[in-house]
Amino acid sequence: MSEDAIPKKGPYVQEVEPGKYAWCACGKSANQPLCDGSHRGTDISPVVTEIDEKQVVAWCGCKESKNKPFCDGSHSHI
Repeated sequence: MSEDAIPKKGPYVQEVEPGKYAWCACGKSANQPLCDGSHRGTDISPVVTEIDEKQVVAWCGCKESKNKPFCDGSHSHI
């Protein structure tokens, strides 16, 4: 099983437009917090989520959230 990296010990807070987003679950994307395909060759896949309205989102940066792809404060325990 592949291990995910921890690119940031805190959330990526962004204002996002409505649409589908592929959140990086492996932690290796150069386009954090979103997927750039760096997971290829691993058993980790991005989490695809749909945002229905323009809003501020706190994407998980530590990849340990129990509410992926959103931050739940898990970074405070690593």
